[in-house]
Amino acid sequence: MQLIDIAVNLTHPSLAAQAEALLERAYAAGVCQLVLTGTSLTESEASLALCRQLDARGGRLFSTAGVHPHDASSWNGASSAALKALLSEPQVRAVGECGLDFDRDFSPRPAQEKALEEQLALAAELQIPVFLHEREASQRLLEILRDYRDRLPAAVVHCFTGERRALYAYLDLDLHIGITGWVCDERRGTHLHSLLKDIPGERLMLETDAPFLLPRSLRPKPKSGRNEPAYLVEVLREVALHRGQSAEQLASSTTACARAFFALPTILDDASPEC
Repeated sequence: MQLIDIAVNLTHPSLAAQAEALLERAYAAGVCQLVLTGTSLTESEASLALCRQLDARGGRLFSTAGVHPHDASSWNGASSAALKALLSEPQVRAVGECGLDFDRDFSPRPAQEKALEEQLALAAELQIPVFLHEREASQRLLEILRDYRDRLPAAVVHCFTGERRALYAYLDLDLHIGITGWVCDERRGTHLHSLLKDIPGERLMLETDAPFLLPRSLRPKPKSGRNEPAYLVEVLREVALHRGQSAEQLASSTTACARAFFALPTILDDASPEC
């Protein structure tokens, strides 16, 4: 059983310091490939550097490159060219994390929209998938995406936590959906349980968003309180339960979906018990 974690913030200080051990635990758990998240130009460069450093043979670590809405104020006239250079690297498989966050509004909304639209235009030009962030902004995100969707090869709403109306609207635009350990949170994630069956298998992917969103159903709980890719198995278990599938069935479909979306190679070696 192989899994792919489509969102790992491996440049986060709490993970970067133990990256090699963390990856070994992930591979042993069956998480054979990981997509490292770029949230700014600097972090995107750092994610790419980790791919090169920790995956010398290639095939296991990939990354995204983009500017998160929290950092949209940093987007300027030189950003598009700098991002385009990053996207030319073979390990970089998607534009993002980009999108809109009207929950925290760390960057002004006009700046968020400008950064998003320029990144979508770049993705359309280069024919690269898009890795999207959205909080409390589904309607505006949909309005912007509709102008670009026909020119984009694919796009995923990462860490989906919204309601039925938003989910159906995203699916109507032929978007992929990423599910995290939010679904394991008995305080705020139970509304997702009834929605999981509505996501077509060929558009559903799994992610940890580590070190964030530690699955609250995980037993035993790690003393660190920090999430990591090895815990993707718990997200798999919870999602399979509410979709009425076996873990093996869900692992197969979500892995196939992620490989197709990010154009990842198939892992055939036996470097770990599962992979």
